[in-house]
Amino acid sequence: MDKEKVAEILVEIGTLLELKGENPFKTRAYANGARIIEGLNEPLAKIVAEKRLGEIKGIGEALEQKITELVETGKLKYYEELKASIPPGLIEMLEISGLGPKKIQAMNKQLGVDSIEKLEAACKAGKVAKLEGFGEKTQANILEGIERKRAYASKHRLNDAWLAAEPLLENLRQHPEVIRCSPAGSLRRFKEVIGDVDLLASSKKPAVVIEFFVSQPGIVKVLAKGDTKASVILEGGIQCDLRVVSDAEFPFALAYFTGSKEHNIVMRQRAIARGLRLNEYGLFKSKEETRDPKLLVPCKTEAEIFEKLELAYVEPELREDHGEFSAAEKNDLPKLVEWSDLKGALHNHSNWSDGHNTLEEIAEYMDGLGLEYWAITDHSKASFQANGLDATRLREQIKEIKKLNARFADAGRDFRLLTGSEVDILKDRLDFDDDVLAELEVVVASLHVPSSSEAENTKRLIRAAENPFVHILGHPTGRLLLEREPYPVNLPAVMDACAATGTWIELNCNPYRLDLDWRHWPYAKGKGIKCVINPDAHRNEHAGFLRLGAGVARKGWLTGADVTNTLSLLKLCKELRRKRG
Repeated sequence: MDKEKVAEILVEIGTLLELKGENPFKTRAYANGARIIEGLNEPLAKIVAEKRLGEIKGIGEALEQKITELVETGKLKYYEELKASIPPGLIEMLEISGLGPKKIQAMNKQLGVDSIEKLEAACKAGKVAKLEGFGEKTQANILEGIERKRAYASKHRLNDAWLAAEPLLENLRQHPEVIRCSPAGSLRRFKEVIGDVDLLASSKKPAVVIEFFVSQPGIVKVLAKGDTKASVILEGGIQCDLRVVSDAEFPFALAYFTGSKEHNIVMRQRAIARGLRLNEYGLFKSKEETRDPKLLVPCKTEAEIFEKLELAYVEPELREDHGEFSAAEKNDLPKLVEWSDLKGALHNHSNWSDGHNTLEEIAEYMDGLGLEYWAITDHSKASFQANGLDATRLREQIKEIKKLNARFADAGRDFRLLTGSEVDILKDRLDFDDDVLAELEVVVASLHVPSSSEAENTKRLIRAAENPFVHILGHPTGRLLLEREPYPVNLPAVMDACAATGTWIELNCNPYRLDLDWRHWPYAKGKGIKCVINPDAHRNEHAGFLRLGAGVARKGWLTGADVTNTLSLLKLCKELRRKRG
């Protein structure tokens, strides 16, 4: 078991102990242990094998035993027994946003609440508001959280869906009876939140492929299985559906099952207008619905289907009936940005604030990926919970980054870390004065503690955009997918201010955010505003989020020219200086 999974279990143990009302020192020990394990600079398995775990400060005998058991066996008896000792309903209540173990324990003790259903009933009866430390607002928030949980119950974030789908796709592609294979549905269209994962394959022996599919690792339940389709539940609770068609049907089925529904309706209408019928089985020379192979208009690819309907090929990400048909008729669709176009990122964190990697580890890793630059934009001091930097620490970090860059240059390596900050947008000012910001190469301004007032949030974001030292507005709506709605803000007004000041807007591609939403990018693009695709990385592996960001940017009709971090290091530095005159 790797250190990330071990740390995750330790955090969960601490939470479960808190839920049981255990000594706070005991619960904190597990959280501290998790942080120590996450911060290790060498493989945890190696440390355990060499019996050096007990030598690490903060790892006592009890933690050492539990971590060793996890690493060596992949299981922990104590953890399983602890979970079994707590009513499942209490654990499920932890999934309600804003509801922590202390409040759950209090409601369980005083009201006998041990399930979400009982919690909802207690809130509606006004009993929760009467408890000490709760009140009407907390009660209302709990009811809101319950509704949100239900609404999101069958929804999954895009990244989780891709992580579930990719091993299945890879295995299917390797199977000798599979001719072609592809994701479909909202996953292929890069929707930020999806329902089920849809996969499509072509084969001469569909039953063999189906049998292979349902035997794959990671499948916890087979819901249905036929000769040409199957539905399964994957680890993590995502439903995955596979359809297997003939290779002649594959392009038509792929177009149909990719969707969207709105896009498909227009495609079928265009076919009818030309005396044809389009469905999942083919494009037919017929005025009526048919599957007659004699009437089939052969198409080997999706592009040929679009061509027969007098359209340029529409990329899957654009198939939402949001203007793609008008553009395709005029052959005016943009050449969308590619993941490989990205040269680096401008919003990332190190272990100086709440990141997990050192400056040197980050530089080595990103250089190894073939990137040209990577900005370090650790939190400013107002984000105390994230170990935000004050001006003194920030200046120390600048010195360390310059030293590291000099070492790379002396070794003939072109990669460069850029100095920066994610500075908090406070109520009446930015968290750093202009003289501090002026020392940085990249400044991301983010609103972390928004107001409930749209006017106030809008005012604060516009003020940040108007600051000549601010390059980027970070995660501009503050949403957390499936957890928190965007804060109220007049986005057109903010974007107009960005257009007037030359301020860039971030597409934060952390899978919990994907903010700014793809639906808003056409407006921004029309105003000439540049996008910056940033992973908001807190560990090196988060560089992989750039792929998600590119997919969402494509969905927002963005080209390479619309995205600032497609620029080379030299050109980027010129653009960074441009705003400052």
